[in-house]
Amino acid sequence: MKATFVQVVDTQRALKVLCLPCFQYMRGFGNEFSSEDPRCPGSLPEGQNSPQVCPYGLYAEQLSGSAFTCPRPANKRSWLYRILPSVKHKPFTLVPCGDLTENWDEVEPDPNQGLHTICGAGNSKSRNGIAVHMYTCNTSMADRSKCPNTYNHFFVCVTVPQQGEILVTTEFGKMMVEPNEICVIQQGMRFSVDVFGETRGYILEVYGAHFELPDLGPIGANGLANPRDFLYPVAWYEDRKVPTGYTVINKYQGKLFACQQDFSPFNVVAWHGNYAPYKYNLKNFMVINCVAFDHADPSIFTVLTAKSTKPGVAVADFVIFPPRWGVADHTFRPPYYHRNCMSEFMGLIEGHYEAKEEGFLPGGASLHSIMTPHGPDADCFEKNCTAELQPERVAEETMAFMFESSFSMAVTKWGLQTCQKLDKTYHQCWEPLRSHFNPNWKPSKK
Repeated sequence: MKATFVQVVDTQRALKVLCLPCFQYMRGFGNEFSSEDPRCPGSLPEGQNSPQVCPYGLYAEQLSGSAFTCPRPANKRSWLYRILPSVKHKPFTLVPCGDLTENWDEVEPDPNQGLHTICGAGNSKSRNGIAVHMYTCNTSMADRSKCPNTYNHFFVCVTVPQQGEILVTTEFGKMMVEPNEICVIQQGMRFSVDVFGETRGYILEVYGAHFELPDLGPIGANGLANPRDFLYPVAWYEDRKVPTGYTVINKYQGKLFACQQDFSPFNVVAWHGNYAPYKYNLKNFMVINCVAFDHADPSIFTVLTAKSTKPGVAVADFVIFPPRWGVADHTFRPPYYHRNCMSEFMGLIEGHYEAKEEGFLPGGASLHSIMTPHGPDADCFEKNCTAELQPERVAEETMAFMFESSFSMAVTKWGLQTCQKLDKTYHQCWEPLRSHFNPNWKPSKK
């Protein structure tokens, strides 16, 4: 069990984490799952979703992730059988949002390349857009006099840990997530996060759209992220009352609201359906690459995609650049220089990114805006246009990723000014590029 290696200062919390039978998972992206806590066998109703009286005196509650009338392949819902329904809580009140925002007009638009930390586009009111956040945390959300947990009305949340493990408790069960893994919490789902020291990572919010596996096309039936490698939590319930109250935080239309209730939100004894949180280990990605010449487009590294209404255009793609072999002949092997009709937010989990080994460090990020040119720095270009082209391992012990979107993302005031981490010299990595043009060049004789 992964929990065996967790270091926790609080002995009681350590025992609680280690003893939980929660690190079992069900496999298969988008499958129809059924799960019940082994402490309550038979808690899932047989033959129907909402019997007059549920087993164990539970409440039946449906969580819908799509409209009722969506086509069957796109219809997402799960039934939860819980000790008390989620409707039982005090009214919501507005709470400070800190640096969370959906206001992309705080600063003037800036098309330049740069290392930014937070950005986005669109808004949750129209359920069309995205937001990118970076998090740092050293304190768990639980085991306080008031125990907070969070849920959201409109977004799907992809969390990419860069440093430190996180224990994510949801209404569907628990997931331990570490660097080189991702977890996806879908809209409307309540969750809480425990950390075990200094943690850091990236978060992508997608308003309105759901993630799915990309179409494989000519690749065939297998490759990229395989459905069986996506892991879903098994049911686990907590029947606990807190006299001082749980604080439930709701992210709604870009603002935070809080309400109180005296029972655990994680009181689901059993559930079934195809709408649930999940996690994925990036090391399981089956890389497809060029084995003859030239450089394939980065779309071959897509793990998940949230499609827009326009065919072939994504609201957001989650793309990775894992360790792989480079064998292409007569080819400049690193990423080519390009301008793109998509916004590209790059992050680094570990290692050294091949196109910019200096200055782009784990935990950092860069935003290349729509149609802004970018590509390898000068050192990378000079090194690779003269390198002997032998089979080589690329990105060994490195994991970089990209949030790519058809939205033109703006950087927030916090990202540009408050965090004081903006690299204003980023453009200088291309200044040493020199002309190699020779008007008298002739092809070599073979």
